[in-house]
Amino acid sequence: MPEAPTAPVPPAPPGRNTLAAMQQRHGPHHRWWVMLTVMIGNMAALMAATTVNVAVPAISRQFQLGQQDAQWLATSFMGAMTVSMLSTPWLLQRLGYRRCYAWLLLLLGLGGGVGGLSSHFGLVLAMRVVEGLAAGVLQTIPGVIIMHAFARHEQGRAMGIFGFGTVLAPALGPSVGGVLVDMFGWRAVFFFVLPFCITAALLARRYLPHNAPGGAPVNRSVPPPDRWSLLMLTVALAALLSGLVGLHDRPLWPGLAQLAVAALLALAFVRRQRRVSAPLLQMALFNHPVYRRAALVALIYGAGLFGSTYLLPLFMLVALGLPASQVGQVLMPAGLALAITIPLAGRLADRAPLWRTLAIGLLVMAGTFAVMAGVGTATAVAWLTLWAVLGRIGLGLVIPSLSLSAMRAVESQRIAAGTGTMNFLRQLGGAVGVNAVGIGLEWRLQAHAALGVAGTLRAFHEVFLLMAVVTAAAAVAAWQMRPRAGAA
Repeated sequence: MPEAPTAPVPPAPPGRNTLAAMQQRHGPHHRWWVMLTVMIGNMAALMAATTVNVAVPAISRQFQLGQQDAQWLATSFMGAMTVSMLSTPWLLQRLGYRRCYAWLLLLLGLGGGVGGLSSHFGLVLAMRVVEGLAAGVLQTIPGVIIMHAFARHEQGRAMGIFGFGTVLAPALGPSVGGVLVDMFGWRAVFFFVLPFCITAALLARRYLPHNAPGGAPVNRSVPPPDRWSLLMLTVALAALLSGLVGLHDRPLWPGLAQLAVAALLALAFVRRQRRVSAPLLQMALFNHPVYRRAALVALIYGAGLFGSTYLLPLFMLVALGLPASQVGQVLMPAGLALAITIPLAGRLADRAPLWRTLAIGLLVMAGTFAVMAGVGTATAVAWLTLWAVLGRIGLGLVIPSLSLSAMRAVESQRIAAGTGTMNFLRQLGGAVGVNAVGIGLEWRLQAHAALGVAGTLRAFHEVFLLMAVVTAAAAVAAWQMRPRAGAA
């Protein structure tokens, strides 16, 4: 007698904290709550990066530091942040969104709390490294989430709204940090990051899934990135940053020797990535022509962005002789223009070709750098404000378009690696750009020292022209990102 057919076994309900279950529980707006969560975490990372800068004089007095020792407060943070960005894919696959984010916020908060309580400069410096390691991944995860959680027609809008928060943090950070230092001392700026960490952690517990990117299950057995690659990259970055700082001194050969070590280690690092099974940098990403050009744009754009952020206030203070309060009045409208432009550019990115918006934004930036080379002491402050505003509008067009154009060029399973690599290159460009601008400016100031005030103006003008040329080169690379005839 044949057996009666058995009823089909219903599939097991999804876990309470999977992406599908959370979308069902929180409704169609869940993805926006996810974006808010990672935006606040990203703001915490940016606050940690920017608020300490205003406390450097007070920390220097506390621990009797020289200029180079004090500079390591920023350099150590930037170096650690740059290295950790490439570990994002492995951390997300191994821990999942929620657990990974919780550990990162704990690490960032630990760095802030212990740094604020430290009585030795060595411990303060170590905590800056801890904060930098957490901040690098915290800044990379949002791009991964936006590409996976939002439909293609919403990605630009989401990137624009996220960019608004990203710009708000460094705009407010130094101002709030200055007030905290004046009222409570330098330790307060380390504690300032804690409320952001706690808020982001509470939101992450409610809205972030346990899944890895794309809804994939967490894989605890995924191999860690090659440790020798990590060591080579860390030493190469340390040699690069230290060598660039060393070029400000005489004799030059110690700095040049460190730069040579950095170059050799970088070549060895790239070669090793092609051979190991778990590379830190996935070289296959660069097989995509659009991604390859976007990577070049990110490197140059990072140098221009961070370099101009350093150069413009210095130009107004030193070359034009404007008081600090007036410099703030010039930069405030530019910051507001950037904050307004980014969400609008995000919406534009959902409708217009990304490569065109990106190229236009870079050309606007290059144009404002070129115009700044004609600004003198007789130039009205209103014109200076206008050029600063236009430059930030160009920057606002670049930010959403660059990320989206690069991520849409790679396969879904490589989005996390692609986002980490783009952030790494932009940050690397920024580290080089700030130091290159400082070195170039010092060189030209010495060359024109005999001309007095006119020589100072000429030195700044020449550096602005160099930045215009470099940014225009990035615009050319962006224009070449356009799809071939017949492509989508």
